[in-house]
Amino acid sequence: MVIGMMRVRLLIRGANSLKDKRSVLKKTIHRLRISYNCAVAEVDDHDIWRSAILAVVTVCADKQQVDSLFRAVTRGLETAADFEIVEQQIEML
Repeated sequence: MVIGMMRVRLLIRGANSLKDKRSVLKKTIHRLRISYNCAVAEVDDHDIWRSAILAVVTVCADKQQVDSLFRAVTRGLETAADFEIVEQQIEML
């Protein structure tokens, strides 16, 4: 069993208020949870309008499955028009 955690810093260029940011994050988090069956939460930069840090967590049988899932999540995030990925870190236990 492998636990994988990915932290992703997003730059939300179109956000002019926390309300704008929350709108983008709410739909993004919902889409990731449904599409990839993983846990997702905003873990930092809560009060910064144009920045968000999301944590994506999963438990899989082996490292290859975790890698595959995180590659798919990254591709899904890269196709979104509302933001761009600025930084990404992956850890496995």
